[in-house]
Amino acid sequence: MQYTFFDFLLFLGSMGLFLYGMKVMSEGLQKLAGDKLRSILTAMTKNRFTGVLTGVLITAIIQSSSATTVMVVSFVNAGLLTLYQSIGVILGANIGTTLTAWIISFFGFKVDIALFTLPILALATPLIFSKKSTRKSLGEFIFGFAFLFMGLTSLKANVPDLAQNPEMLSFVTNYTDMGFASIVLFFFIGAILTVVVQSSSATMAITLIMCAQGWISYEIGAALVLGENLGTTCTANIAALAGNVSARRAALSHFMFNMFGVIWVLAIFHPFTTGVSNLVEHLASGNEQTMISFKLSAFHTCYNICNTFIFIWLIKFLEKVVTKLLPQKEEEEEFRLQYIQTGLVSLSELSIVEARQEIGLYSSRMQKMFGFVKELLYEENEAAFEKLFNRIEKYENISDSMELEIANYLNKASEGRLSSEGKMEIRLMLREVSEIESIGDSCYNMAKAIKRKRNANAEFTESQYEHIQEMFDLLTMSFEYMQKVVEKQENKNKNIIQVLNLENEINNLRNNLKTKNLLDIDKKEYPYEIGVFYIDIIGDCEKLGDFIVNVVEAESSEYKERKGI
Repeated sequence: MQYTFFDFLLFLGSMGLFLYGMKVMSEGLQKLAGDKLRSILTAMTKNRFTGVLTGVLITAIIQSSSATTVMVVSFVNAGLLTLYQSIGVILGANIGTTLTAWIISFFGFKVDIALFTLPILALATPLIFSKKSTRKSLGEFIFGFAFLFMGLTSLKANVPDLAQNPEMLSFVTNYTDMGFASIVLFFFIGAILTVVVQSSSATMAITLIMCAQGWISYEIGAALVLGENLGTTCTANIAALAGNVSARRAALSHFMFNMFGVIWVLAIFHPFTTGVSNLVEHLASGNEQTMISFKLSAFHTCYNICNTFIFIWLIKFLEKVVTKLLPQKEEEEEFRLQYIQTGLVSLSELSIVEARQEIGLYSSRMQKMFGFVKELLYEENEAAFEKLFNRIEKYENISDSMELEIANYLNKASEGRLSSEGKMEIRLMLREVSEIESIGDSCYNMAKAIKRKRNANAEFTESQYEHIQEMFDLLTMSFEYMQKVVEKQENKNKNIIQVLNLENEINNLRNNLKTKNLLDIDKKEYPYEIGVFYIDIIGDCEKLGDFIVNVVEAESSEYKERKGI
């Protein structure tokens, strides 16, 4: 046996270079595309067909179906895509990823691109050191492309030489002549290998090389490809574990789609593989090594196109199935923009109405977030406390996403044919959105102050709890009046005056409590550390009141007069 442990390390190193090249190339392209990928995702998912095309396009660009599906899961988690929209994109991502196999088949086997990798790196080096981010990202993409094919060439050179090591060939053939059982066995091997490597492109490269070297047959290679398609769903499901129920449903739909495809292809495995083989032989020509790589790439593409064609009519059904399998728990919320559609903007006065409704929803969510903060202060159970704090943290992340989406929508809408009053209304709404996001920040800061107090095992006195509750009561009333103002309910000016009066009460209470806190510390009523935690919470309450005032001020007649409305 001439294949030594050092040769095995060379094989692993080649695999590492291939994976690194794929990672650098994908990340470089994502940076190069910037927010355009995100805009495409949110704008082109209005129906099942555009959703599929979007998935194909994005995955073909960034050369990673895992990156696309993880991106989709994160957008569903943030409420920027619905479950229905996400399923269409995921279907398309499965087709887009087949381009990688064709690139490897053509360049890796038909053209010796390794001869050009060093000149390519030489051309890309100045771009890598460029101060301009777009040029640097382009340089990273070119470097990744070169590394990928250097790794592929090295992989081909370091796989076992079966002619010199016939005992290794006999080991493999022991499991390739068991009929359909061999197909099932190698399907599981492909799935496990992809889960371990976390890249279907890498396992596809290994499969193409093994078939081209004569290690395994075309049929066994096809079984490995099926396993790779199922194994790649693991990445999105791992990413969804930390997400909400919608994100987990999107990841589960990816698994179910691929699992269904595996089942029907295995049911007609031999006719399907034979049909693909005959098609390639009819359309292409070349040496045996090139032809088998083309056959596997064609099998990969035909499988995903057929599976997508079947499922594109069943998206609604799949949505219902995953919703049934993963019901929403009472404490979980689905966050998404309900009244405006990101990506596409109605450039008319209607956009103002839609944005106003969304801001009202945004405001009510921040009011709910404040309710969680109040609960957090009195929560004694450790597990329940952590769960509630994580919920507040999630609301903070959603608050940031909602601010960005609503503000982008308003900025695009302001470029349309609006009246001067409409454009001024948009400016005021932009101010409101910014201040509402600050309310979310303030609530989160208050939650962190409460957590610091708990971690320090500090306990407030009964009097301190009463004063904090008094501040909370004033803020609760302020929130209620603010919500009425934002939703443009009747007696708007009266509601604004109520908020301003409550703000005066909050300021006076804050000042009195600060003075009393110093006196109580001086009297040794409680330690200085407890006084710090206490006054931090009181200070955050006062800041929260200021942000509420800033929101309603944008609707006050005096503010509009100062702005010349």
